[in-house]
Amino acid sequence: MKIMAVCGHGIGSSFMMEMNIKKVLPKIGIEAEVEHTDLASVNENDADVFVMGKDIAESSSLPKEKVVVVTNIISATEFEEKLTAYFNRT
Repeated sequence: MKIMAVCGHGIGSSFMMEMNIKKVLPKIGIEAEVEHTDLASVNENDADVFVMGKDIAESSSLPKEKVVVVTNIISATEFEEKLTAYFNRT
């Protein structure tokens, strides 16, 4: 499985999200490769799951069912909650 953290420029915010994702995945029992990129470069075949801030989620053309939207990119707690909910959905 591959998870992609996405931000506007693919530098700071997405890297911070990548670090938080990597921090919470072991807690929720998910193994995945995690990378980061910018919104302009990403396409739906780049990953199984895309994590992005709510500020850019609406302008994304990625399939909504593959997107996890976070409001606070530095909150590991929010990443844990949102990713747990994503992987536990039926």
